[in-house]
Amino acid sequence: MCPTSLIDPGAGHGPLSAFPIARRWLPRHPERLQLYSLPTPSGVKVSILLEALEQPYEAHRVSFEGLQQLSAEFLAASPNPKIPVILDPHGPQGRPLLLCESAAILQYLAERAGRLLDAEAGVGPEQARWQTLQWLAFCTGNLRPAVSQLGYWLRLAGHRRSESAHLAQLISDMRRTLAVLERQLDGRRWITGPCWTIADIALWSWVRALVRFYDAARSIGWDDFPQVQRVLAAFEAEPAVRRGLQVPQ
Repeated sequence: MCPTSLIDPGAGHGPLSAFPIARRWLPRHPERLQLYSLPTPSGVKVSILLEALEQPYEAHRVSFEGLQQLSAEFLAASPNPKIPVILDPHGPQGRPLLLCESAAILQYLAERAGRLLDAEAGVGPEQARWQTLQWLAFCTGNLRPAVSQLGYWLRLAGHRRSESAHLAQLISDMRRTLAVLERQLDGRRWITGPCWTIADIALWSWVRALVRFYDAARSIGWDDFPQVQRVLAAFEAEPAVRRGLQVPQ
């Protein structure tokens, strides 16, 4: 929980030196998990989880302005040049593990810690784990693309606002996706039960972006989704969320 993006050319990084990304962003604490990220919806999912798990880590900022995501070192870690990426010096069998794709990272970290994977009340832990992974997949396959597409149209594609039919379809898709969450949350504190999981971290990071960054509340009829509003507020109140949203500086 000591994020830093400082590069110390004199810092040793032992077995991590085999990874080009660790040579580009030199670790000051090579014994800690290394996070390469930005405070975007995908990026903060991992930093929030690390904060919730109280996992020591070192964070490095990947500058999109400087096109660092297209560097050879970053592409060697993430062939699809997107953040986040982690490099765990204590991976399976005690060997370093390099991992990209936020959903895979969330599952790996939660399974390694044995936490935030099962919250469903009244079922066994294995069934609850699969419920969590089901909603993590829903985020990846439904919520994230719906937010990204509508958000782009609302915030960045002003010159194409005349294409009202396409915008209306994006809003309809977004409302349908939120309605799924609204129904699931009826009678539940979090998406699968009384405790939050990695599925909640993924889902509410994107819902937060929808209404806070893309300012889409008015367009989507935000007041029609009181359960979604309730859980987003609970998510934002979590101390680990408030810390994770600031990583990397």
